[in-house]
Formats: sequence, structure tokens, C-alpha cells
Amino acid sequence: MPRCLIFLLFVLTVVQARAQKWEFGVQAGAAGYQGDLNQRNPLQVSGSMAGLFLRYNINGYLSLKASASKAQIEGADSTSKYAQQRGRNLSFYTPLNEFALVGEFNFFEYRPGSGYNSFTPFIYAGIAGISYNPQATYKNQTYDLRPLNTEGNNALYKNSAFAIPFGAGVKYNIFGKLSLTADIGYRSAYTDYLDDVSGNYADRRIFTDPVALALSDRSGERTGVYTGAAGTQRGDGRKHDTYVFFGIGISYTFISKNCYY
Repeated sequence: MPRCLIFLLFVLTVVQARAQKWEFGVQAGAAGYQGDLNQRNPLQVSGSMAGLFLRYNINGYLSLKASASKAQIEGADSTSKYAQQRGRNLSFYTPLNEFALVGEFNFFEYRPGSGYNSFTPFIYAGIAGISYNPQATYKNQTYDLRPLNTEGNNALYKNSAFAIPFGAGVKYNIFGKLSLTADIGYRSAYTDYLDDVSGNYADRRIFTDPVALALSDRSGERTGVYTGAAGTQRGDGRKHDTYVFFGIGISYTFISKNCYY
């Protein structure tokens, strides 16, 4: 995240003198997750997000936006309305950092700061890089899940991945050079381990670390009866996890005294 911030500030400094088409802004809001611990609700909020962005307005309809965001997502089987998930009893929370580059299409011609057409809906899509670190709380202690190899073979999964962001929102030029943006954007991550859950239960006999054993199968924490037999399904069988940002942003447009684009 600090490197992304430095990069955005550097680009902003370089282009400011010629910045008829540039916007710099901040964004904050909620974050959600859909994956092995939330299979059915694509709008479920489970955390927060905040970030910075730099937007280049190519013309009144097309823009490019670079952003750096920090977020946290989480999930817990104990909150599910489905008995099978509550019995599995897994939980996680994942801090993640995202650097994204997206293209935006405005449905109405939009020129912030020009006094022309102050509102437009828009859609966007692009590519992102993320770093993430799934964690869980056990006996009042927080543990990183990746090193514990909870599925017996997932030590090979990386703590970074690509993602495909896509979404929609609205832009509103409040007055002068200040604009508001509200959007919802999904990210299809090229990993199934944002939650450290993907495949099958490992054989309990392979674990030498008692914490790894406990977090690999939490079904018996309350009853003492563990239902995660070796080789049976632990995850939902899907290949990718998804996370979502619900954001509100405010931006400042740099407009020279020369004619506007």
C-alpha cells in the first residue's frame, strides 16, 4: 500500500503542470466477500475499504483510473442460516491491498469543472493486483492461516493474485473542481484462498502442529465430534473467490487556464 501511494503521488506531481484532464481523489466505504463461507449473498458486507485514485479523462465519455486501496473482508460459518455451514464452523478475516487500473465509460458526456452536464452513470472494467493474508482467531489468539497448511496441500498457494474488477456507479460534479463518485465494484480474484478454504479436508494424522490441526477442522469445537473426514469436501468447489467494494469518493479536477478538453 505505501508503494502504491508513493506511485500515485509521483504521477500526480509529474502531470499537475499540464493537468487539464486529471482528477485526484480519495475513496472510502464497505467491502464484501463471496466465496466458500458466503456462497449465496453477493451483496453481503463484511468489512471496510479506503483508498486513493488518479483519473485521466480522455474525453467526455472515456476515462482511465488508477487506484490503490486497502480493505478487509471476513466470513464465519457461525452466522450462516444453513445448518450444514454452521456445523462446519470455519471462519476467517483477510486484510488485502489492491492496485487497480480500470477503464470507465460515461453514459452522458461528462466534463468535471467545465459547468457542462454535472451528472452521469458509468460502468468500468479492468485489471488489479492484490496481496492478501487470511487469518483466524483461535482461543483468543490470531493466526496466519497460510503457513498452517490447513488443507494439507495449500502451502503452495501464493499471498498475491490478479483480479478482474468490474462495476457501475454515478459521478456528480458538486461545484467547480470538486466531484463525487459512488460505485459498486466486484473483483473476481484468480485465487480460491482469500478465505483459506478451497478443496477437501486433510487427514488429521498429517498435522504435527496442534493449532494447524484445530484450524483445519473446527466442526467439533462445541460437540467434540469432528465431521471433516479426510478427502471429504471442505470448500464449495468453485475455483475463484470474489470480493466487492461499495465506495464513495471525492475528487479534485486540475484544470489549467487554457481551454478545456
